[in-house]
Amino acid sequence: MTEHLYYHDSFLYEFDALVSEVACAPRAAIVLDQTAFYPTSGGQVFDTGWIESNGQRVRVAQVEEFDGKILHFLEQSAQIEPGSRVHGVIDRERRRDHMQQHSGQHVLSAAFVRLFNMPTVSFHMGEDYCSIDLDTKTLSSPQVEAAEALANEVVWEDRPVAIRFVTQEEARSLGLRKLPPVERDKLRLIDMKDFDLTACGGTHVRSTGQIGAILLRKTEKVKQGWRVEFVCGKRAVQTARADYSALGEAAGLFSSALEDVPQQVRKAQEELRASRKGREQLLAEIAELFAADALTEASQTNGRRVVVRAFSDRDLTFIKLLAQKITRKSPAVVTLLAATSTPAALVFAESPDQPFDMNALMKETLAKLGGRGGGSREMAQGGPQQVEGIPAVLAELEKRISGPA
Repeated sequence: MTEHLYYHDSFLYEFDALVSEVACAPRAAIVLDQTAFYPTSGGQVFDTGWIESNGQRVRVAQVEEFDGKILHFLEQSAQIEPGSRVHGVIDRERRRDHMQQHSGQHVLSAAFVRLFNMPTVSFHMGEDYCSIDLDTKTLSSPQVEAAEALANEVVWEDRPVAIRFVTQEEARSLGLRKLPPVERDKLRLIDMKDFDLTACGGTHVRSTGQIGAILLRKTEKVKQGWRVEFVCGKRAVQTARADYSALGEAAGLFSSALEDVPQQVRKAQEELRASRKGREQLLAEIAELFAADALTEASQTNGRRVVVRAFSDRDLTFIKLLAQKITRKSPAVVTLLAATSTPAALVFAESPDQPFDMNALMKETLAKLGGRGGGSREMAQGGPQQVEGIPAVLAELEKRISGPA
């Protein structure tokens, strides 16, 4: 068993230990008799740092716990033998960040319970942001803002954060926010004075003021309730700076004040929708003209017209619209259209009274030209890979369809 030094002092960044075991496969790893390296657990990710021994300094890339043993995975193999003495050095910046995020989570979870009786069912610590999942069917913006405000009040009050150990029986009488589901001889409690008391094995600050700030970023409905994303401490400052820079750049593009950016974005969206609507209307009018000309030029054979066109300057949207216009304007018509621009496209369509299967013809064509596609009996579309073979295939289909039914 490895002694967990971080249980007693989260600010212990250096320590000495004895190597208990050395593993080489599948990765180089060592087990120590005691460690200040925190392994992944309870939503908090592992510490990193260095192991120093006999003049070597090897990076600790990952730390995990298995059956009471804490494995320190090394970036490369090192000449470290069982029984040798080593010196461990924790990455302070990473540890400080993890303490701010985890302690901030405790404060935030307690705030949601105190204000709205919304318990936290899970906690996730990522590289860029953290999140808690709340057991609630609804979560409003005013509730989120209220919880954030209360959490930051607790931070600014700089309340002491204490660590203590109790039995499971003692814990039941202390009013913990959350009791662990597994029975243990001793529970490690994180006590944020007069605000939150909960069992936790993670690393934490000594007082709430060291959290720095708690900034809620995003909420979304998830399977087990509502997810709240947040950042604390240095991350909150970096996130706020990034948000301000992005907003400032947007304001510069709109030549407006920061607070006017949302209004400018809405205005731009409205203009874009109007422009798109105008473009669609113009495209429909062009397709209408093309359809009329195509039907006029198409000769009638065996009681039907066959319209075949290939466009080098049009796309799938246009030829699909054109096919619809042609088949709606006239009965007894089949149209075979292609767009040879990148990406190439095919659209086959027929009026309802015709006997052919456009989906089958499309699949047959794409078997020759490569690509994928499909549709219904009356209309099908596809994306051919061999553009150079399109004219010959269309000519062959036209000949078949123009023949006797």
